[in-house]
Amino acid sequence: MVKKFDIRHMPGMNIVAMLCFLVLYMPIVLLVIYSFNAGEALSIWEGFSFRWYASAWQNGGVQEAATRSLALAAIAATIATISGVLFALATTRGRQWKGQGLALAVVNQPLMVPEIVTAVGLLSFFSLLKVATGYTGMIYLVIAHSAFCIPFAYMPVRARLKGMDLSLEQAGADLYARPVEVFRYITLPQLWPGLLSGWMLAFVISLDNVVITEFVKSAGQETLPTYMLGQLRRRVTPEINAISTALLLVSVLFVVATYLLGRNRK
Repeated sequence: MVKKFDIRHMPGMNIVAMLCFLVLYMPIVLLVIYSFNAGEALSIWEGFSFRWYASAWQNGGVQEAATRSLALAAIAATIATISGVLFALATTRGRQWKGQGLALAVVNQPLMVPEIVTAVGLLSFFSLLKVATGYTGMIYLVIAHSAFCIPFAYMPVRARLKGMDLSLEQAGADLYARPVEVFRYITLPQLWPGLLSGWMLAFVISLDNVVITEFVKSAGQETLPTYMLGQLRRRVTPEINAISTALLLVSVLFVVATYLLGRNRK
């Protein structure tokens, strides 16, 4: 009898896996530890302190960038989730339509194309619009983030729709409910865990984005990640570690919430 191949039983795989996790997460652990460093050095421990968290909290530039990042992420995630729900309904309800495969490829384009390529393309396109209209506001960042986040919001919603029992929706249609009423009273109550998971995933992706934001933003439109990048080019202090730890905490909370929603949905 031929044994099935199982990579977990290969000699040394446990050691390789541990080394990979060590290389991946040790820098993050050190970043969090040194965010509580009392001194200004990034690699010399001088005692435990919340000094840099207080400094970041009182920093006007950090407050402005953080407020802009949260607002941008919330708006972009909402637009991406609404778009993702509409497209998921179009691709999971009813018969397959002509061009559906191409539409799926276009929607998932941000996942397949290198982010720097998307950023350069958006920069060129929005530069033409800025010259033609004279407008340089935040709407360009909103559009860019929303478009980039659509596949991240679309995937959980589509997975939820694919796993739902159609009998209730069909029963509602048989009882003369309009499509809007079927969606509101039958589909949406079952869909909300996937919808919320998609929104949170899109929010985190938008909140952490650097490349597209750096290319698209205009003067005075710093988000928290681009603010941190600018500070790293000037003077590096453990305040950057404190801001990074706060961002990490937000991301972890959202990921854990998404996982819990997925588990409860099962």
